[in-house]
Parts: sequence; structure tokens; C-alpha cells
Amino acid sequence: MWPKINTRKGIVEHLKETWPAGHDLDLFFGGCAVRVRANDLRVIEALDAYYSNFVGKSDPPDILVSVHESPALELPFDFMVKAPDPGKTKIKEEFLDLPDGRIVRKRLTGMIFVFGDGDHAAVGPCLANLNQVVNFINNRYIEWLLCKGCLLGHAAGIIWQGKGLALAGFSGAGKSTLALHIMTRGAAFVSNDRLMVEARRDALVMYGVAKLPRINPGTILNNPSLMGILSDEEQETFQSLSKEELWELEHKFDAPIDECFGSDLFILNAPMVALAILNWTPNGAPTTVQKVDMATRPDLLPAFMKSTGLFFVPGQDCRMPEPSAENYASCLSRCDVLEFSGGVDFHKAAEACLAFLDTGRIGV
Repeated sequence: MWPKINTRKGIVEHLKETWPAGHDLDLFFGGCAVRVRANDLRVIEALDAYYSNFVGKSDPPDILVSVHESPALELPFDFMVKAPDPGKTKIKEEFLDLPDGRIVRKRLTGMIFVFGDGDHAAVGPCLANLNQVVNFINNRYIEWLLCKGCLLGHAAGIIWQGKGLALAGFSGAGKSTLALHIMTRGAAFVSNDRLMVEARRDALVMYGVAKLPRINPGTILNNPSLMGILSDEEQETFQSLSKEELWELEHKFDAPIDECFGSDLFILNAPMVALAILNWTPNGAPTTVQKVDMATRPDLLPAFMKSTGLFFVPGQDCRMPEPSAENYASCLSRCDVLEFSGGVDFHKAAEACLAFLDTGRIGV
């Protein structure tokens, strides 16, 4: 029987008593120390393999996460349903706000996440849902950065010759695909889908998330560096599909950066000198690129702006700027912004991005 507990602190303490977490993993995310503790050594081993680029100890940790492998639990709480995202119909999550944090329950998997005030816990069939545990750990880091004054961007990121480039786009535009095309030319990787951006006087710093790129088969088939991800049978199956079918296909693979591109190419922060916004469509037209002023192109801001979502519960000391269009426009005024329009051409766009980082000029 679950005891009557109505605080985040009490629930986390109860989980630690019921499933003692005696195995540790220390991670270091570019200035943020995260300690993960688990009751099952297999969880630690799996997370150690996933986060191999970021294993490192720094005391005291900034964030504590305990991971408790257990059967799916039924908690005696009246959860609120989270409405599906726009365009979706399936209800995936429910939540409950507590005086000192929040509980989120994943309906499909039964995973439960309790978080707030630097001490957090995941409980349920964790090994079977390791991706959700990874996302939970990364979300704690995202919240930590936002509360230090960053804005959240829906963007990928790369580094070329010490200069950071953010890559944003409207749904399905291919920002991760473009990032990986640029990496085949020697760039380093910063982030796949989220960037935290900090304004420093007249400059920006961008911070990435320690999550492997999730890419579709079309991206793999058009990038020789990625072909090893697919088996021979998978290559044959996907190569039989049309370009249109590949573009629409919802089938994702993790892209291990070390195996595909080499070691020491996953770096979580860089000075952000430019933002490329992919406002193109797969229509066969020529790709065009131009510099834009975000103050006069508010229609492009939604491509970069990102809601903090259900896993963000700021404390009283949180310094994140109000996520308004005006604040995003002001932030992005500190870097160059490029708009790619016309038809989709990842090779041409990759060359244009690198040329701009090298010279500060557009040449498509």
C-alpha cells in the first residue's frame, strides 16, 4: 500500500527507502555535474554506455537523479491529463503538481517521474524504457540552464572552427539531417533538437543536450557516414522506397557520433555566431539563402521558439527571461540569421553554412 505522501521530497525519500539506489554514475554536462543513482546495476551500465562522452565526476553534484527499476506502479493520486500537442490526438501523459515539485506519469509505459529542487527520481520499468530515463536526465539539465538565464530553442547545433551554428526549421524541415551533412565536412556536434541560448552583452552562447541524434532512413541513405547504422536488409528495404515515402516515413534510429564521425566531436557548448532557419519545401526548386533581421521577420520566430513543456517546474530563483517573441527577437539580434527557402538541398545548404562561417558572406 502506497503511504499518504503529498510532497515531492517525501515521495523521493520513500522511493529511495523502498528501492535503495546503491549504484552511481557521475556525468558532466559542460559545467553541470549530474549524479545518477540506481537500484539496478544494469541501468547504470546502460546509461554509462549511452553517455560515454560525458562521464566525469565533479563534487558536489548540481543535480541528483535516482532511478528505481520496479514494476509499473499505481499511485493513489488524482492526476491531471496533459492535452495532446497540436495535431495529435493520443493522450500520453498525466501530471500532478505538488507544493515542492511535480509528478509526471507516462500512460503507455507506466513510468513515473518526480522532480523539483535539484533532487529527482524515476521509477518503473526503466530498463525497458531507457530512452525516457535519458530524456528525464537531460530535462533536468535543460531546466538547470534555463533557470540560469537561458532561452530554449528548437534547434540543432554544430561547431565549425570554434564558431557555433544553430539550425532551426518548421516541422520536418530536416535540421538534424543538415547538421549531420555539415559534420561529414569536419564539424563537431552540439545538439540534435534543443538548444539553450544565453545572451552575454552583444554575443550568444549556445548549450546542447547530451542526446544522440534521432534520424530517419532517408537521412541515413543520403549520408555515407551514417550507412553503418542500417543492416544490409534494412538498406535494401528503405532503398526500395520513393523519395516521397522516405520523407514521410516515421522510423527513427540513433546516430552514434563516435562511430559515425570520430571521437571527441560531441561538444555541448559554443559561441553562437549564426542561426540558419530552414523555411524550404521538397518541391525541386533551387535553394536560396538570404540574411534576415528577426525584428522584421516575426513569421520566422516560431521556427526557433520552443515551449518548456511539462518537465519544467521553475523555482523562485529561476532567472529564465519571459519566453516572449520580443525576448526571442532581442536575443537573436546578437547573431546573424540566415533563411533558407525554395527547394530542399542539404548538400548545397551545408556548403553555404560552412562558407558563411568561414567568410561571413552568403554564396549559394
